[in-house]
Amino acid sequence: MRRVTEGELKLGRVGKAARVAVAVVGIVLLVNGSARASDDAWPFGPMSQYAGSVPDDYAVTFTRISAETDAGTTVDVPLNIEGAGVARAEIEARTGEIEKDPSLLQQVADGWKKKHADQPQYVKLELIRDTTQLVKGRVEGPPTPEVLATWQVRR
Repeated sequence: MRRVTEGELKLGRVGKAARVAVAVVGIVLLVNGSARASDDAWPFGPMSQYAGSVPDDYAVTFTRISAETDAGTTVDVPLNIEGAGVARAEIEARTGEIEKDPSLLQQVADGWKKKHADQPQYVKLELIRDTTQLVKGRVEGPPTPEVLATWQVRR
């Protein structure tokens, strides 16, 4: 048994009992939320958007932005705060708006320019949805790209 040295406090029975009680309550809440399989119980239940599988015959989509640069290259825009200053989730949430008004893509070019002035700049942006088809749970061929919106960047 380890001895308590000067300056250390020993956890008493009440402290131990409180910690065990908190752990048991947390586990009970988690099991209850998981058994009901409801996101309404979050954080003591599953968040189904992060856990689950897709059917064996399903189309999986992925949204991205492709850019032509002033250096003559075509690149995928890094959709994160460090890249273009906008997260992929923001683009996915606004896909319909961007399709109706492609000028919203100007913010992506502006964000890139502000953060990466020393890098090749975007001159044209395309919002693309790649669709990968699953057949019997396996990928069937390469992704099929669909251009949803195009924007010529304003300088």
